[in-house]
Amino acid sequence: MSDGMSILRLAVQALVRNKARSVLTMLGIVIGVAAVIVTVAIGSGARNSVQASIDSLGSNLIVVQPGSVTTAGARGGFGTASTLTPQDGRALAHLPGVAAVSPAVTIRAQVVAGINNWQTTVTGVAPTYSEIRSWPLASGTFFSQNDVDAAAKVAVLGQTDVQQLFPSGANPIGQTIIVRGVPFTVIGTLAPLGQSAIGTDQDDTILIPYTAAMQRITGLATVNQLMVSASTADDVAAVQSEVVATLEQRHRIVNGQDDFQVRNLQSIAAAASSTGAVMEFLLAGVAAVSLIVGGIGIMNIMMVSVTERTREIGLRMSVGARGRTILAQFLAESVVLASLGGVIGVVFGFAGTIAVALLAKWPTDVPVLWVVASVLFSGLVGVFFGYYPAKKAATLNPIEALRFE
Repeated sequence: MSDGMSILRLAVQALVRNKARSVLTMLGIVIGVAAVIVTVAIGSGARNSVQASIDSLGSNLIVVQPGSVTTAGARGGFGTASTLTPQDGRALAHLPGVAAVSPAVTIRAQVVAGINNWQTTVTGVAPTYSEIRSWPLASGTFFSQNDVDAAAKVAVLGQTDVQQLFPSGANPIGQTIIVRGVPFTVIGTLAPLGQSAIGTDQDDTILIPYTAAMQRITGLATVNQLMVSASTADDVAAVQSEVVATLEQRHRIVNGQDDFQVRNLQSIAAAASSTGAVMEFLLAGVAAVSLIVGGIGIMNIMMVSVTERTREIGLRMSVGARGRTILAQFLAESVVLASLGGVIGVVFGFAGTIAVALLAKWPTDVPVLWVVASVLFSGLVGVFFGYYPAKKAATLNPIEALRFE
């Protein structure tokens, strides 16, 4: 232990004697580690942001859409047929593994509030919608099952609609809005969600009871979607199969084409996560090149140091220093340079990450594993690129070293 401490002390003393050279040698490692941390933070932050956007679409969400309708040979695509009903939704709600179900009736309308108006999406949903979307309220209350049963004319506004319909900052709770000539009373506002993963404004929406949308606005007995939330992520596949089987039974489909389509978001989430991981490793790989360059710089400087200190090495060997001691000292100098550069690089990496988040408004996240890996890798770089100069110093002939000018 004492030999190890003395070797480390000698290594530090040698580095301190050449402060400027030591700092310039560490610079490559500092830049490399900082670059790795900043790039990984950007990649990880972007991946987490996309994942959060997908999660905001619904908790373990399964979406059921109507099938397609064919008119004069033209196929309208999924969603054009009228095949889903609220009764289908109630049947799905009793399936094992289902946490919540909400019909969805989507209407694009010009909404009026006093002298202000705004074109937005009005969606008729069930009270379970807020649970499915994990969407809390900013103020007021959400409508209840009693409101749904009575087809009550009540509404909950997204933050974009609050700003556009009540630009003066007036409290919208209790105010009246007009949707296609039908007055609705605002009873609550939704917390802001921001943009979705595809860039749409999630806050540009108004929610009303789906029965009010069907009876008072569309006049239809069918809905545009059924939103089904599984109890856990592990239940999604099983619930999806049960949903298909139940709807086929209810719609009396036997060995024919389903008049509906069932999708879940897990494949989208998996693809987004996979893409984000690839980008994260790609960015880290590019940044790691700086570490390799820094390691080559350490090797060059250590080679110069061996040449400059040849007489010193010869003198130490002549008084009994062994080759492995010389090897350990020069290797220790290289590792100290690389490791200290790695620690300083971590500090600069965190500072750069904060700067990116503040100046570019870019989401960032620094995984602790990458920080530890960067410091360890910088130490390994010191060992790898410092070994050859250290080995050269350890194998010098003491007599020739003492004669070196």
